[in-house]
Amino acid sequence: MFVRAKRSVGANGEAHQYLQIVRSFREGKKVRQKIVGTLGRRDELVASGQLDGLLRSLSTFSEKLAVVEKARASGLRARSAKAWGPPLVFRRLWERQGIPDVIARLAKGRRFQFDVERCVFAMALQRLMAPGSDLQASSWVGTVEAEGFDALALQHFYRSAEFLHDVRASLEQQLFERDRDLFSQSLDVVFLDTTSTYVYRDTSTPWRTWGYSRDRRGDLPQLVLCVVVDAAGWPVAWEVFPGNTADQPAFKQVIAILRERLQIRRTIVVADRGMISKDTLELLTGHEKAPFDYVLGCRMRRQKEINSHVLASQGPLEFVAENLHVKDVVVDGRRYVVCRNEIEVQKDIAARAAVIEKLKSTLATSGPKAIVGNKGFARFLRVERGAVSINDEAVALDARFDGTFVLTTNTNLSAAEVATTYKSLWRVERAFRTEKSVLDVRPIYHHTDRNSIGHIVACFLALRLEVDLQHRLDEKKIEVSWPDLMRDLAQVQAVEVEADGKRYRLRTDLPGHAAAAFAAAGVRPPSVATLLGTDPPRHDEAQDPEM
Repeated sequence: MFVRAKRSVGANGEAHQYLQIVRSFREGKKVRQKIVGTLGRRDELVASGQLDGLLRSLSTFSEKLAVVEKARASGLRARSAKAWGPPLVFRRLWERQGIPDVIARLAKGRRFQFDVERCVFAMALQRLMAPGSDLQASSWVGTVEAEGFDALALQHFYRSAEFLHDVRASLEQQLFERDRDLFSQSLDVVFLDTTSTYVYRDTSTPWRTWGYSRDRRGDLPQLVLCVVVDAAGWPVAWEVFPGNTADQPAFKQVIAILRERLQIRRTIVVADRGMISKDTLELLTGHEKAPFDYVLGCRMRRQKEINSHVLASQGPLEFVAENLHVKDVVVDGRRYVVCRNEIEVQKDIAARAAVIEKLKSTLATSGPKAIVGNKGFARFLRVERGAVSINDEAVALDARFDGTFVLTTNTNLSAAEVATTYKSLWRVERAFRTEKSVLDVRPIYHHTDRNSIGHIVACFLALRLEVDLQHRLDEKKIEVSWPDLMRDLAQVQAVEVEADGKRYRLRTDLPGHAAAAFAAAGVRPPSVATLLGTDPPRHDEAQDPEM
């Protein structure tokens, strides 16, 4: 129903408006209207106050209008609502890691006309809350309650990305040194791996270029990233390489960083099978001042020594844990550890059986031309005088790889310790998964390499915050998925209201795991209501529980 003003002309020629209550309804395919009642002449109803009285009377039957009426009567106005939980929690971790002090030292003398530390924090926080481009970030900061964010503009994000590119080596080194003092972490083991990330550009540069794409986006240029984490998953070092850099050259350069820039001495380097080569082993062990121990995955199918000696060696495997059996094999002084997972053995047997069945069926129905070009099938085929058949010998040899992986090491660790150490490589893989999902390095739209690399540095700063909070939650035995935690934190809002000429900031409730995140980070939630006065608002300082 609605109210309609109906114009009517009287016998004396005067025109008046009459207010009518009209109900709309559908009759078949047509919409009809029916006059429920006429309230009277509009001018008379307004002049007498009857219209206002009628509206007030009707509003008592509407909960929404009743709330609005009470708000108006009390002079209460809601001015804004911004996300408050994540900036409070992550700012405390940001400060405890000493990042503001490090950035201040690196920015000294650069004459920035804006607060570069606030902008870098905003870049890292955006990775955690709403991953997007710098253009999106310049609007996103207006939805977040954090000190200094209101003054940030798009140009500040671009300039901050360039700044991060220029100081990334010094930033990494100073944070590394501070971490060792702050957390007293040992570096007995470090895990290293590489990945690639594409850039939304159709032109290449010396850094942004085409190469092997793990994301199956060979149509776009890319950058190669390498990250090093310690045994607890804490980011130790990172490096960015041109998009066509292979794993082994990247490995060589990162080892140089560990040895020269960070002055890391004796430690165990753990890396996946893509890193291993003769040059790799010489690089790790051939340096007099800083030789490294290593646990490296082997490329079983490509290394002749693995095929002919290691996998062919006799002797039982030792039970280490559920679904993990190991044994030591030494060949000419080189130590290998053979590892087997019985569940994976069954999976590989089933997968190979399906391939062989498919081969036989295709050969019988479509002929050899349908399968000869298939790389997945080729290793199981025998081609003789134009005839194609199943190579039973190749099938038998392939079974030796079922559920098996081989490691090489120069450590004195037991075979069981070598295997479990290597399996912990998931820590660095998790860092990359986090980077691609939670932190989301993409999208990268930057025109210049400086901005693209600076963007990635901000992502790794965000990774430090994520790992820090996750460790603190683990210490308190709080189990929660990262997306759920960020959702709960984002629901903690700062609502600015005005009442009786004064402004207040109200804090919404702490839903789900938000309270646990505040406690884990050591942040006391702000008061439910804070008087801001009549001057421009000042952002509350998050307080330590001890204060």
